[in-house]
Amino acid sequence: MEITLETDRLLLRAFRAADHAPYAQMCADPEVMRYLGTGVTLTSQDAWRSIAGILGHWRLLGYGMFAVELKATGELLGRAGFLDPPGWPGFEVGWVLARQYWGKGYAVEAARPCFEYAFRTLGRERVVSLIRPDNQRSIRVAEKLGERLAGEIELLGGKCLVYERMREEAR
Repeated sequence: MEITLETDRLLLRAFRAADHAPYAQMCADPEVMRYLGTGVTLTSQDAWRSIAGILGHWRLLGYGMFAVELKATGELLGRAGFLDPPGWPGFEVGWVLARQYWGKGYAVEAARPCFEYAFRTLGRERVVSLIRPDNQRSIRVAEKLGERLAGEIELLGGKCLVYERMREEAR
């Protein structure tokens, strides 16, 4: 079953082969990748494997990251959704957008229905977002989404802030 979520401006949908080129371009941007994972850019082949991993997450767990598409143009803006592989420090809602789409409210708009889906459909009691301390943009997004700083952990070789929102805080 393929799940899609919609907002006024965005369609959150499964990744498809045509997304590879714009996704690879986003993942090759050092400024976009600076606070993700280990902070390194991805080659085109690594971006393809990332998409395959995202689709595998859906297949294995029934949820995962969505491709974020601008409804008006069909452009791929980035990704948003769920991450919870074995050993991960919590059920995460995350987001990343290509740099040309920053500062337009798309990250909040994409993540908001993900929180709703996590609480209402998946029955999650707690959702986290794992954010590098210097990533002020994502911290602001998390706060706009109603998340609160709950602590910090070591993740993928660096410090990560744990922002969380509980089910009863769902709006």
